[in-house]
Amino acid sequence: MSEIKALLFDVFGTVVDWRTSLIDNFTALGKEKGINGDWVGLVDAWRGAYMPSMDEVRKHPERGFVILDDLQRQSIEPLAARLGITGLTSADFDYLTRGWHSLHPWPDSVAGLTRLKTKFIIGPLSNGNVALLTNMAKFAGLPWDIVLSAEIFEHYKPDREAYLGAAKILGLTPGEVMLVAAHNSDLAAAQNFGLKTTFVPRPTEYGPLQNRDFRAEGNWDFVVKDFNDLADKLGC
Repeated sequence: MSEIKALLFDVFGTVVDWRTSLIDNFTALGKEKGINGDWVGLVDAWRGAYMPSMDEVRKHPERGFVILDDLQRQSIEPLAARLGITGLTSADFDYLTRGWHSLHPWPDSVAGLTRLKTKFIIGPLSNGNVALLTNMAKFAGLPWDIVLSAEIFEHYKPDREAYLGAAKILGLTPGEVMLVAAHNSDLAAAQNFGLKTTFVPRPTEYGPLQNRDFRAEGNWDFVVKDFNDLADKLGC
């Protein structure tokens, strides 16, 4: 694997625990506002709207690219109404949308990334927009060398433009780049476009709703327990 020069990471679920972070954020706001709501249900429904909202961008290129912050903001208000949650203002929904900028990392993320950074270029390759990913890195202490976002390529993963665009912007061939992800589908797309792959399980990402990605389901280059295990395997 000596040809690998850069490690790029899926972020939501792979590097950060979005679900617990958002549930805590929603619950705190609800207490502050004196609003009882199904905050867990709202967070899970919001995540469920994630892929469909990006699919709409793909289906309508004539409308132009829409960043994830805007898609998330468009999704949350009608979801709250559907769950019977009332009393939140437009400013509250703006605040909750910004919650994606301050997600907490998994326990091994910062230490493992710091080790991997000693030998490789590291950065996210995420559907999150640049501001979101940059603010998250500051909040969570993620030691990225570069922030690569779907916003830069105006294509969401799993579009080929995201994976090949990331390699190109780094001045590398696809085979010199390895995607690290907790999602087999993301890795399958990356592998299809010539990138190396690492699967890291995050079996609690979706809490009790988790129904996939408990284990590696493809012929990935590495299957590891966590980021520190990957650092061990790569000699960092």
